Parts: sequence; C-alpha cells; structure tokens
Amino acid sequence: MSKTTTAPPWWQGAVIYQIYPRSFGDTTGNGIGDLNGIRQHLDHLAALGVDAIWISPFVKSPMRDFGYDVSDYHSVDPLFGTLDDFEALLAEAHERGLKVLMDQVLSHTSSEHPWFLESRASRDNPRADWYVWADPKPDGSPPNNWLSVFGGSSWQWEPRRGQYYLHNFLREQPDLNYHNPAVQEAVLEVCRYWLEMGVDGFRLDVCAFYFHDARLRDNPANPECPVGRHFLFNPYSLQRHAHDIAQPENLGFLEKLRKLTDAYPERVLLGELHENEGVRLHQEYTAPHRLQLAYGYWLLGADTLDAPTIRRTATDLGHEMECGWPCWALDNHDFIRSPTRLGPEAASGELSLTILAALACLRGALCLYQGSELGLPQAEIPYERLIDPYGIEFYPAFEGRDGARTPMPWDAKQSHCGFSAAEPWLPIPPAHVERAAAQQAALPGSILNRTRRFLTWRRDQAPLRAGGLRFIEVPDGMLAFERWLGEHRILCAFNLTAAPLEAELPEPLLGMPLEGHGFGGVRAAGRLSLPPYGAYFGGQA
Repeated sequence: MSKTTTAPPWWQGAVIYQIYPRSFGDTTGNGIGDLNGIRQHLDHLAALGVDAIWISPFVKSPMRDFGYDVSDYHSVDPLFGTLDDFEALLAEAHERGLKVLMDQVLSHTSSEHPWFLESRASRDNPRADWYVWADPKPDGSPPNNWLSVFGGSSWQWEPRRGQYYLHNFLREQPDLNYHNPAVQEAVLEVCRYWLEMGVDGFRLDVCAFYFHDARLRDNPANPECPVGRHFLFNPYSLQRHAHDIAQPENLGFLEKLRKLTDAYPERVLLGELHENEGVRLHQEYTAPHRLQLAYGYWLLGADTLDAPTIRRTATDLGHEMECGWPCWALDNHDFIRSPTRLGPEAASGELSLTILAALACLRGALCLYQGSELGLPQAEIPYERLIDPYGIEFYPAFEGRDGARTPMPWDAKQSHCGFSAAEPWLPIPPAHVERAAAQQAALPGSILNRTRRFLTWRRDQAPLRAGGLRFIEVPDGMLAFERWLGEHRILCAFNLTAAPLEAELPEPLLGMPLEGHGFGGVRAAGRLSLPPYGAYFGGQA
C-alpha cells in the first residue's frame, strides 16, 4: 500500500496581496475606492499568482484613522458599499481561487462606538470597565508616562467620569480593557460573525496591544536607538514598551481566538507585531495554538537592505520546521515604499523585485502590498494635501503615510488613471502614471509581467512553499539558500547589488537550471554568474 501524504495548509508559503480599499478602485464616482472596485480588479489579482487578499478595514468608522477606528464591527461603512457588496466580493474571489482575509482592529474602537459612549457616561454603568480608565495623579497629571504612537501622552481626560482613558493611537481610538472577560467574549463574537459569513481569516492589527499592565507601571527608557527614519522623529521610540503593550496575557487571548478560528476549516490568523520587539515576540506569538503567521517591522522600517540583513533576520526568526511561520513584508500602507526607502539604486524597482523574490523563497508567507507589482515609488504629497493625522502631527520630520496610500494607477490613458471618474482623495503622481498597470501589461520585461511570471512559477514549487531551509556561503552581495521537501531540492541565489557577481559552488548543489521564473542567472562548470539584481534557481528532483 502506498503512503498518503497530507497537503500542507494553504497559508504555508502563501502570497497574500494587501488591498487598501480607499485606493484600489472607485465605482461610485466619489474619488474613494470601494468594495465593488476590488471586485472589478479581481482578475488582475488572479493573474498575478497570489493566493489570498487581505483587505484593510472596511467596516463602519468615522474615518479619523481611515477605518482603524471602528464604530460598528458588524456593518460595512457606506463609503465602501454594503454587506451585500462584501458577500458578492467574497464569492467572486473564492470563484477565482483567492482566499479573503479581513483586517480586524480589536485592540481599540472609535470613540463613537456605542460601547465607549456607554462606558464614558459613568463609573457604574454595565460597560463602565470595558475600556481602560484610571484616576489622575494627585497633581492632576496622567496616571503614568505612557506615550501614544501618534504623539503625546496616551491618556485623555474625560470630564463625564473625572478620569483618564487610555489610547495607544489617536485620542479618538480608546483602548479596550481585555482584563475584562466580557470584552474578550464580545470581540470573539465579532470574529465569529465574519467567520460564519465565510472569510478565510483575519489580519490582526497591532495584536500585541490587547492587554496593558494592570498596575499601570511607568515604561523605562529605551537603551537602543530606533533604526530607520520611520521611527527617529517620534519620542514613542525613546521608551521601552514594557508595560503598555506585549503583556503575557496577550498569549492566552490569542489561544482563545485560535480555538475559535480552528472550528472553521482552513482559516488563518495573521498577526501584526510592533517595531521594537517583533523578532523577539515572533516565536512566542506563532507557537502552537496561537497565530499561524505573524509579521513585524524588521524589513519594513529599514532604509537599507542587504543580503546579511535578510539572512540574519531569517535566522533570528527561526527557519527550522518546528519554528513558527513568519510572513515577510517589504511594503505596506504604513511605510515608505521600498523603491524610495531603499535609496537611489532602488528607484527602478529592480532591487525591490529581487528582494521580494528572495523573501517569497524563504520559509514563510509573503505579503505583497498593492502597487508593489508595478514598482511604484513613494508619492510626494504636498503639505496642503496631507490627510494622515500621523503625518500632520510630525511634519516635516515625517511626512506621514499618505505617500504609500495613493490610488492604484490602472490605465494611463483614462481619466485619473482609471481609478475613478472623479478627483481622487489623494493625488496620483506622474511617476505612478508612467507605471500604470495597462501600460506595463503590454511590455514583456516590465516589473508587472516579471512579478506575474515569477509568482506563477513559484506557486508550483512545493519546496519553496513548505520545505526546509539552509543558507549557503556565497560572496558579499549575494544571498543563497537551499530549500527542500522530501527528495526535491531547489537552490535559490540572488544578487542584491547593481554589479554582476559570481560564486563557485559544488555541481550537485547547483543542480539543473530551472526555467520559467524570469530571472537571468547562468551556471557553468561549478560557477554561478548573476547579473545585477539577477537570480538563479537550480533543481534536484
């Protein structure tokens, strides 16, 4: 009798495409993207070779932080459409073989959420302790030194109760009190609602922020200087966030959430870890019965990115089979786009494409942010057009997140690049018009077509999705590793520099050149030659 093997879960090695719905496609003519705009472009996503889409928040919200301030967890915001629109999107995505992950913002709500309106009304109402309330110090100052990510103290005075409430972000985003079991049950019920509808899992916004230190102890100073310009402007980085976030109780709640999602077949939890402790927390948060996947800011915040950094990060995260599964991310809606962030040599998009290919071949899943397949640089937004409260608060040291959130350029020949019939909520810069999807689709060597070709090829390479990994010693500037699943082995080698590189490697390791991935790399007589930003894949079946 032949042995049967169990196929790995779909999320192992998956490519997850992040959609920022305000900027993907507008079908109503108001200049803001919507759910039907996503439906309109599902064929683009299916052709790209991705496995799933992650949709940033689309539930009801006052939009102080563009959906990350929820006022009703069960309703679609009218700006984006209706619940029927979402169910239609879900069905059409599934018809194309695409899984759908929903962004769940569970650490805080909007200050306009009915839960908060009740909680702030008095100290003795049924939801009085659903949020984090604390008395002032004798001198009237906040209870401790905790800082908000978005600037200033993370405590806001509420005269109705004569107390402060905690907000790790905007003051309009009060933090839920997870020490209250009723809050945990309410949040689990929210997740159950969407699981019953058929979503394939959740991206969990700031999932290390659920619990706070019940004793409200001060945070100590951070002895380590923050890395990358994304953090240098903000005093938040000067604290070590020992007590306001990443508390041990977080893990117990994640186990409850995992138990809930495991009751539904093939669901996944993808957690966002915060900047200072992401690598350290990763193995704790992705341990059995917690998150299947997690990503941090270890590459997103880097101003430079080379082969040793990627190798060191993968090693620190752990790439043995018993380790948790990372989700690699080079770009997202909160960070400067990599073709700009990584310096002038990255402006063409070639370096970002090669890094994305390398990350896609490491052990773990990959998040691909909308526009990355076009090689879009960061948009320059003049101050008078800034909308992001984070950017407005710290301008000009930090210009905010708007430059990574501008509308997708679909067709340079159409008004507003085919995104909308009206003036978009954020401008589309000329550099994006030049890289519009329709125009790139007609060019065989474009970033778009090379991304499509590579991801489609990679999807069928089982070792790259679920196999083991070991790094190979190669010259500076090159990243090389071997992936294997059973007897099937693939050597992956990448040149992350603008100069050609060569390496001498054993013939058995080099294997036979694999075709169809779209990268130029040549092997001959034990020598591997890679052009600038090139890659080589050699197989042993």
